[in-house]
Amino acid sequence: MSFFAGIVLGMFFGIGLIVTYARYQNIRSMRRSRLAKTVAAFARMTVQDSRKLLPPEFYPSWVVFSEWQKLHWLNSHLEKLWPYVDEAASELIRNNVEPVLEQYRPAVISSLKFSKLTLGTVAPQFTGITILEKESGAGGVTMELEMQWDGNPNVVLDIKTRVGLSLPIQVKDIAFIGIFRLIFKPLVEEFPGFGAISYSLRKKKKLNFTLKVIGGDLSAVPGISDAIEEMIRDAIEDSITWPVRKIAAILPGDYSYLEVKPVGTLDVKLVQGKELSNKDLIGKSDPYAVLFVRPTRERTKTSKTIDNQLNPIWNEHFEFVVEDPTTQHLTIRVFDDEGVQAAELIGCAQIALSDLEPGKVKDVWLKLLKDLEVQRDTKYRGQVHLELLYCPFGIESSIKNPFNPDFQLTTLERTIKSGNEEAEDKISQKKHIIVRGVLSVTVITAEDLPAVDLMGKADPYVVVHMKKSGNKVKTRVVNECLNPVWNQTFDFVVEDALHDMLILEVWDHDTFGKDKIGTCIMTLTRVLIEGEFQDWFPLDGAKSGKIILYLKWTAQLKFRDP
Repeated sequence: MSFFAGIVLGMFFGIGLIVTYARYQNIRSMRRSRLAKTVAAFARMTVQDSRKLLPPEFYPSWVVFSEWQKLHWLNSHLEKLWPYVDEAASELIRNNVEPVLEQYRPAVISSLKFSKLTLGTVAPQFTGITILEKESGAGGVTMELEMQWDGNPNVVLDIKTRVGLSLPIQVKDIAFIGIFRLIFKPLVEEFPGFGAISYSLRKKKKLNFTLKVIGGDLSAVPGISDAIEEMIRDAIEDSITWPVRKIAAILPGDYSYLEVKPVGTLDVKLVQGKELSNKDLIGKSDPYAVLFVRPTRERTKTSKTIDNQLNPIWNEHFEFVVEDPTTQHLTIRVFDDEGVQAAELIGCAQIALSDLEPGKVKDVWLKLLKDLEVQRDTKYRGQVHLELLYCPFGIESSIKNPFNPDFQLTTLERTIKSGNEEAEDKISQKKHIIVRGVLSVTVITAEDLPAVDLMGKADPYVVVHMKKSGNKVKTRVVNECLNPVWNQTFDFVVEDALHDMLILEVWDHDTFGKDKIGTCIMTLTRVLIEGEFQDWFPLDGAKSGKIILYLKWTAQLKFRDP
């Protein structure tokens, strides 16, 4: 009996152990699940959420220090030191800023200098600091500080205009928010541990200020206010804004490698403007454009002036050096030429170079604005048409650049040219290569033309001509049709394809006259790159409608005296 009792007792004991172990495993699994949910909940918590759960004395470091650390201690000490900083810095700023402003001085101003410069009684506030681990690299440390300044400085500029007028201009009510980048590089074993400091305004979030003529009205001199404001903004934008950086050597050495370096070129074709605002009381504006990536005088390009025209056709090519395509942008300003007086701004626009694909021509229409910093109004000021091509250094051979006169050379022609470089250099001193060839234009069809006749129809035909040569042809008339089909081909001998334009005008034929339906203007850039293509184009000036074309280019080369 005792033997069987032992067996039964052992069985129950074993079963109990199995049940207990299974239950323990279930409980353990539930605890793990609840713990995972708790950890996930903590992971989703913000700094503010965690501060609600913990008293201040138990804050861990990840609660106290977020990505941007606060700098209350620095601001409190800066407020105490500010009167002394103001006195010491004012003269230093005067001596260093005057030459900088001189570089960006507009043509309407003959001279400028500071008559007064104090920083006021309000110290700037540093609102955060962070270390950029990814930007730092192995050989340096990169730090960013965010600064806010609603200052009350007393800054007076004595300005003399080209017409002999002297104006004391006060700059007041400055409001600024920006992020400064400090790079401590290279790291060395000597005290203080780094050889130089590079500093730059990495991002300008806000910059507002007002201009006032002491004892007068700034609006009494048209264009002066805009010119001075652009000068100040351009100086800040170009002289210290990233990728530009200032380098202060701490230890002796050559730190030129830290300076900003060119990394590519930007080819810009300023094609045309459309529906520009009229700034003249009598007649129409005389528009010209100013373009830049960096607004220094030697890097700023100015187009020709088109007199008495709100739809100017410039068709001009410019080239710019690019240092950082990820942060830089192209700026265009369109002015009305006023002769000896200050030109009046019609509008301005920008496009980020990061929007461009290297080696690909981008065709864009940019809407003109009153101001790129603060949108003062929403008035329509017109548009500008640009073709843009960014070419990074080192990959030029793989990019088909229509602005490079050698892009159409065959392998044999390139071999002959490279083997005769000395002769080519002599030739290039007197001549330059232009692109010459034959352009075939097939006017296929038009769709959805607007009705211009009383019967709700139109009798359309197309006039096709080249702008530079003036060669002009026209299609046959298609009677009573809003979707005409022509399928007619015309060949044009083009002497300078990079600077010529194709213009098509759709007209309505009438027994007693003719009415223009719409216009299509295009450069030859695309057909030079692609060789041939078919596409549709909208008609400017028409309520509706588009025209379908087929273009083909057969190239030759020619030398021309400059």
